[in-house]
Amino acid sequence: MRNYLIFNHTNIADFGVYISGSGTFTAPKRDIETVSVPGRSGDLTMDNGRYNNITISYPCFIYRNFAKDFDDFRAFLMSNVGYKRLEDTYHPEEFRMGFVASNLDPKVGTLNRSGEFDLDFECMPQRFLRLGEETISFEEDATIVNPTNYEAAPLIRVYGNGALGIGNNTITISDVNDYVDIDCDIQDAYYESFNYNSHITLNSGVFPKFDPGENGISIGSGITRIDIKPRWWTL
Repeated sequence: MRNYLIFNHTNIADFGVYISGSGTFTAPKRDIETVSVPGRSGDLTMDNGRYNNITISYPCFIYRNFAKDFDDFRAFLMSNVGYKRLEDTYHPEEFRMGFVASNLDPKVGTLNRSGEFDLDFECMPQRFLRLGEETISFEEDATIVNPTNYEAAPLIRVYGNGALGIGNNTITISDVNDYVDIDCDIQDAYYESFNYNSHITLNSGVFPKFDPGENGISIGSGITRIDIKPRWWTL
């Protein structure tokens, strides 16, 4: 089977481009600063609590019709600006967010019929799990289990008004007629295109996250349902 990737929901096999996944198994580096202190052996470390971006490189191949397919493929890539969804057949249960980070310098075969080139993406460090895109709904107190070793920042849709507890954090929702979306990643609350930050109170001062393992959820009186996209991820 020939392997391929999907970038911004477009299968590059549509352009006759296929890949090797040999450069997709690397892991990102944790953002740690070191400080040297005169008179003291060894360096001090300061952990910035994050991971750096990572470059994911795909060796690519076009087996026939290189001249036309490569021009079309290049035009497609250059029309995509900013982070886009990146998937490949080597990791079918995951996806990344990345953008094209290299120029394309192909080695062309005889009579321009075939060619090969490297395609580099600058990616966020997370490998997001497809499982974390599935919406989980609750109408009463429950427990949700984070299957990874990393904190997840969910998207929570809350119907009604009242107090919602997640782990040790509590969010109080008020003056909502239908529902409010609480995005714990971008730390924002909204209803469709309307900002709803004034409709929520973060009792601990921070947006909640799901710790690894079990996380308790308590649904206060006045809230009829919550829908959660947990956004599980790993490295």
